[in-house]
Order: sequence, then C-alpha cells, then structure tokens
Amino acid sequence: MKKNRYPGRFIVFDSLDGAGNSTQVGLLAQYLNKKGKKSHITKEPTSGLIGGLIKSQLTHDWSSSAECLQLLFSADRAYHLEKEIIPLLKKGVNVISDRYFFSTIAYGAVKIRSLDWLIEINKPFLLPDLTFFLRVSPKICIQRIKETRFEITLFEKENVLKKVWQNYEELARRFENIYIIDGEKPIGRVACQIKKLVSKVL
Repeated sequence: MKKNRYPGRFIVFDSLDGAGNSTQVGLLAQYLNKKGKKSHITKEPTSGLIGGLIKSQLTHDWSSSAECLQLLFSADRAYHLEKEIIPLLKKGVNVISDRYFFSTIAYGAVKIRSLDWLIEINKPFLLPDLTFFLRVSPKICIQRIKETRFEITLFEKENVLKKVWQNYEELARRFENIYIIDGEKPIGRVACQIKKLVSKVL
C-alpha cells in the first residue's frame, strides 16, 4: 500500500455493521472543523455506479461470486480515491471515511479463504494515517441494526459477524496505525478517546 504523502490526513473507521462508525465519523469531523482543521466525510461503497452495484448485491437484489464482489469493491475504491479522496488530501483537507479496504477484507475473508489475495488486490491503494476499529459484540450490533433498519443485508448475521471480527483482529496485527476502541462505552467517552489519538497525528 502507498503511504499518504499529501498535506491532508486520511482517517478511516472500519468496524462491524452496527458498531457506531457513522456516529463517530460525524463527531470527529465536527470536532476537527471547530478546531479549524478542515475535514470532509466520505464513505464506501460510494454513491457512484459501481457502488450502486455493490449495494444492490448486499441487499440481495442480485448475486455474484464472492470474488466478483471483492473486485467490484476494489474498482469502486479506485474511483473513490481518484475522484474524491486524493484531490481533497492534496488541498490539505482531512478526509474521514466511513469504511475502507479493511472492511471489505474482513467481510470478504468469511467466504474467500485467501486473506493474502484480498490484501493483494488492495495493494495499489492509499494506506490511512489512522484507522479505528470499534469493538462491539456481534449480538449488540445485530440489536442495533434491527432497531434502525427494516432488513438485514448480506453479512449481517451474528455468527457471520463473529468471524468478521476475528478477521479485523488479524488485520490489526498486520497493519500499522490501527487502534481498537471499545465501542460499547458511552458515545461521548468513545469520541473523547478517538479525539486524543487523532490530536497526536494532527
């Protein structure tokens, strides 16, 4: 993976569905902007054409092989970096992404046995300056999902999420600048811990 050489910092939140990614992304961006550190929120899959195909598969509108889905994620990511993330980083804007390649690898490894292949197809991409994994039990994640959504997507089953979290832990061992945060603590306490870690980088 390529290290970020641009003036803006690239921060990623990758966790189980229902762990609170979107909430913490929003709080961090709000905090940084108030501090005068211009920040932009983005997410994956994107709202582009390829991102739409991915979302349709995740909600069971169509299906393909697990390998095909991963290649779609990679194509969407390449577009995301080229058109949105890198141009902003070049301008000195901090980019905070709700999901990135860690998520697709962690979820993809449930069906694809080769973790190395999943990492390999993401090697051309930018490595985040900071990545946060919010640790929340699969049971609590499923409860949160049911409270806020009418349907469960492709990967949102408790037994699947247990395997996914094991993959996240393996990725945390393989990559640098990843912090595992207890996402079951009150939202404010989680946000405070994240702010302290981000302040060291910015």
